[in-house]
Amino acid sequence: MPEKIPPGQRFIEKWPVRTAEDVPSLNPLDWVLKITGMVKNEKTFSINEIWALSPVEVVGDFHCVETWTVPGNRWKGVRVRDLIARSQIQDNARFAVVHSPGGYTSEVDIDCLMADDTLLAWERNGEPIPFEHGYPLRLIVPGRYAYKSVKWVVMLTLVDKDIPGYWEERGYHSVADVWKQERYE
Repeated sequence: MPEKIPPGQRFIEKWPVRTAEDVPSLNPLDWVLKITGMVKNEKTFSINEIWALSPVEVVGDFHCVETWTVPGNRWKGVRVRDLIARSQIQDNARFAVVHSPGGYTSEVDIDCLMADDTLLAWERNGEPIPFEHGYPLRLIVPGRYAYKSVKWVVMLTLVDKDIPGYWEERGYHSVADVWKQERYE
């Protein structure tokens, strides 16, 4: 177990299911991810194309704004920055709006999105992420509250301004840094 826990959090063992939308009923093998917006080349990747890229593993805690943390998760996926690089991001892009198929969105600042430990993950602790937790692609943003770790990611739209997502529109913090307790604006 990690030695440090963010302020206001407590460690738990079981990973609870939390979602603001219905679980989609799409076939994971038909899944596609689009990269749009402020890029030179918009791209669409099939799930098989993403799985064929060089995966990485990142160990990180998973923090919920509800004050619980599941420590020491081993995530497997691709770095978001590696996918975005294939689309050639424009210099003035500052945020990404991350979309699920049901209309849920969250915005993530570009520096966070391009970090070494920010992944589009399909495995947790050596097993496929359960569908209700976001399989086949879940954004994992360690160090931010989980409402930034969008489930069932189907699109990343690069933009030059802050565009509040589902929870941000409801008063949740636009950055969501767990170490600064940025739960609400």
